[in-house]
Amino acid sequence: MAKIQTPQPVRGTQDMYGETEERFAHVVSTFERVRRLYGFKGLQLPVIELTAVFSRSLGEATDVVSKEMYTFDDRGGDSVTLRPEFTAGIARAYLTNGWQQHAPMKVTTHGPLFRYERPQKGRYRQFHQIDAEIIGAAEPQADVELLVMADQLLHELGINEGVTLELNTLGDVASRDAWRAALIAYFNDHKDVLSEDSLARLEKNPLRILDSKDPDDRGVAHAAPRIDDFLSGEAQDFFGAVTAGLDAAGVAWTRNAKLVRGLDYYRHTAFEFTTDRLGAQGTVLGGGRYDGLIENLGGPATPAVGWAAGIERLAMLAGRGQKARTDYVLIPIGVQAEVYCASLIAKLRRKGLFCDMAFKGNVKKRMQRADAANARAVIIVGDAELASRTLKVKHLETGEEAVRERVEIERPENGASYTEACLLHGLGGLTFNQGGKEFSPA
Repeated sequence: MAKIQTPQPVRGTQDMYGETEERFAHVVSTFERVRRLYGFKGLQLPVIELTAVFSRSLGEATDVVSKEMYTFDDRGGDSVTLRPEFTAGIARAYLTNGWQQHAPMKVTTHGPLFRYERPQKGRYRQFHQIDAEIIGAAEPQADVELLVMADQLLHELGINEGVTLELNTLGDVASRDAWRAALIAYFNDHKDVLSEDSLARLEKNPLRILDSKDPDDRGVAHAAPRIDDFLSGEAQDFFGAVTAGLDAAGVAWTRNAKLVRGLDYYRHTAFEFTTDRLGAQGTVLGGGRYDGLIENLGGPATPAVGWAAGIERLAMLAGRGQKARTDYVLIPIGVQAEVYCASLIAKLRRKGLFCDMAFKGNVKKRMQRADAANARAVIIVGDAELASRTLKVKHLETGEEAVRERVEIERPENGASYTEACLLHGLGGLTFNQGGKEFSPA
């Protein structure tokens, strides 16, 4: 019989396990904790949306829409797309659910996104992002809050060293329109040296030429008109308020006048946190103010600002964080001991203790597994312990061993204290962890 060929994973996807998954989970859990500190509500969105959500928000001429989206007709004949980013879906949800009544809304989300592009270090076709948005706030303080939140997240992940906040202003509508017209006139005078990609962008997306990686484009862009020459007084005041807020909060930043967003609905603040530790893909978190997006989706003019960051990239920089601890690993020896330990481990878990059972292999190997699980202590139950109604407890860090008498009880009644429950189980005298705090029930 011919050997069955095992299907391979789809190119640009990954299976996460062990340390890779721990790093990933560390980023998400840190993000969830920080967003609560800032009063942001969590949000879950569909992975699939009507294609119009992205084509109207990102623009038909963008690379994402024209080259990178996973788009197909479903069985009902509707054109649908696996989400390539979060902001458009959040804007759609804001409108279709009537969430205008909650404005200003401070929301976060995280999960998988999909883009068909060449996989490379830190970039996948199915990748994951964390995302934070404030919708319905036109004040520069909203920009400041998001930036300070992002800065704190990077500090708490331990990756702030070598990371730079680059900041720019795109001005208000009048400022941006005047700047755009000046850029088109300037680049038209230098069409003979522009790359093909930049020539294609010249009329529809001239701001994108400013961040082109082509050497000839960079030479021309160096002398292009700057936004500062076209900023209205209102736009200058807005940017000044943002930078003053960052200074007051102790967040370091640097001006990058070439940092742009090509789509017309972006206004005022644009920013990126960058590092030189990821090669060419140096952006670890980025965003800006997009006051015109919701209007592009058929809603009223609505100010909004937000950012997103790739979880994979953050995880590559952050490491695992603190290794999770297991309070007890139970080692039953014999069938009857397994039955008793099944009862005991259920009671311990109901009290909020992190427990596992090592039921395979000899005692030495089980002890090694308990040590690998970063357990604080093991509980050994064999025929001798069953006969004497005791438990053998060994603290792995100190090597301390003790034999504890056990008392058969049902699950403690409501109101029974944690100390009472542990003493009744005969587990007093050892220090272990409950709820993140060192605690000795004895």
